[in-house]
Amino acid sequence: PAEIERFDIIFRIQHVLMFTTFLLLSFTGWGLKFAHEPQGLSSVWIRVWGGAEMAGLIHRIAGVGMLLDFFWHVIYLGYLFATKQMTINLKTTVIPLPKDVLDVVKNFMYFLGLSKEKARFGRFSYAQKFDYWAVFWGMFIIGFSGYALAFPMQVSYIIPQAASDWIWQLLWLMHSDEALLAIVFILFWHFYNEHLKPEVFPMSWIWITGKISTEKLKHHHPIEYEFLFPDAAKKNKKH
Repeated sequence: PAEIERFDIIFRIQHVLMFTTFLLLSFTGWGLKFAHEPQGLSSVWIRVWGGAEMAGLIHRIAGVGMLLDFFWHVIYLGYLFATKQMTINLKTTVIPLPKDVLDVVKNFMYFLGLSKEKARFGRFSYAQKFDYWAVFWGMFIIGFSGYALAFPMQVSYIIPQAASDWIWQLLWLMHSDEALLAIVFILFWHFYNEHLKPEVFPMSWIWITGKISTEKLKHHHPIEYEFLFPDAAKKNKKH
């Protein structure tokens, strides 16, 4: 076939919901973080969102939306495994493996001119796996701290009074700095690897169509290509 499906419609919808809520959270969160600044761009930006109160409301709604999308994704994965539509295969899994560490080393050696061969990837490269699992880490840190900051009265009942000051400061730092890290990560890591590299610039269309050409599959994910099309892979090796 000229193309194969890489991500089904459910995964694509989940991705759209994730980055839509992420953008809303980033825009409103940035305004809220610097809402106390009386002058400058921050004061203008917070007014774009209707002031601090409205920005806070949008921020919380987007946060709930992101959490629901995350839970939907986890439940959908469970459904796929339960119905055996998805299985764990070392050549197609998104689970980090020792091979990923070796791939990092191999690529560094290639980039430094110490090796003539680049790492060969299965369905997911080490960069894509890092992309994926970073969301789980971020959802735990930002989600937990965000819940506490959104519902301080309820959470205050379980926080020891003697340590309440530094715990609230810690929760604020966790939420704010982890969010800033996520923004930097998305801009400089995810966008480059998935959309700005020369071979996919100006954008990869997989997140919209869900499809990848067999030629691109063979080039970017040769191990998966050999797994899906063993006969074609053998013919290519002979030539």
